[in-house]
This record gives sequence, structure tokens and C-alpha cells, in this order.
Amino acid sequence: METSAENARPTFYTVREAAQIMRCNPSTLYRAIREGAFPAVRVRTRYVVPAAAVDKLANEASTSGGCVDVAQMAAEHRTAQEIARLTGGAR
Repeated sequence: METSAENARPTFYTVREAAQIMRCNPSTLYRAIREGAFPAVRVRTRYVVPAAAVDKLANEASTSGGCVDVAQMAAEHRTAQEIARLTGGAR
């Protein structure tokens, strides 16, 4: 996990780092990413996970007080992106 400053948080995590933070198996996270159920950026053959996605997941879980469906969050995000694309960015 490399950062530009000594104590700064990274913008992206490796899948292994994100899985460790979320206390899940990296293969589970890889599977969710490939199924489109968890946000990630693909750089050639490698995936990186936005730190903001991990933070959002943690915030959702703590504010809802229940189980968070990441696949539903990803689907809502994709729907919002598609609406923005179809409307030229207007909401």
C-alpha cells in the first residue's frame, strides 16, 4: 500500500488489501468484482479498489445498523451513471 505522504491514506487498495480491511477472502472479493457486484478499476489484468468504496461500505453498514447489499449499491450506481449518460449528465 503505497502513499505519497507518510500518513496519507491511499486512493486505491489492491484487492488483497481491501479484502483484508473488510475481513473477507480475496477470492470472494475478486468474484464480486468480476460479477459487477463490487466497484473496482481494471488496469490491464489487475484490479484496484477505490478507498472511497470501502469507506462508503463501512459508513452504510454503521448508519443502517444492518446488512449492506453491495451488489444493490453497485446496481444503483450503474443505473445513475446510465441515466446521466442518457440525459447528457443532467439529473
